Amino acid sequence: MRNAVLGMIAGLGLAGAVWAQEVLTPNPQIEGTIRSQIDAFLQDDFVTAFTYASPGIRGMFGTPENFGAMVRNGYPMVWRPSDVQFGALRERDGAPWQQVLIEDAEGRRFVLEYRMEQVDGAWRISGVEVVPAPDVAA
Repeated sequence: MRNAVLGMIAGLGLAGAVWAQEVLTPNPQIEGTIRSQIDAFLQDDFVTAFTYASPGIRGMFGTPENFGAMVRNGYPMVWRPSDVQFGALRERDGAPWQQVLIEDAEGRRFVLEYRMEQVDGAWRISGVEVVPAPDVAA
């Protein structure tokens, strides 16, 4: 049931933007990078989590500690998820974007899109966007 609800939320939230994006074949390496970073966050291992960020993100935050503080404060659902599932992988603006469905410790559900960048043959995370929930009429 939870999977169906997460899928429905993701579908509704992205319905308007999906038509302009090319759906790509799922990429286990991209999913593995994201999952490994989330696993590091769950261990409060910001040094390891920082290694999965692109050079641009690492340059922006400078240290694993600064990066960790940003994630804890700006993306608490990523820092402490209770459930993580992967949605569609799409090309947008010339880059692969991986949809990730996250449930936080309080049962709230979020749809995030991870912008991925290949660096020396390895996938790195170069941005994360929280997809706004669609407006629901009363």
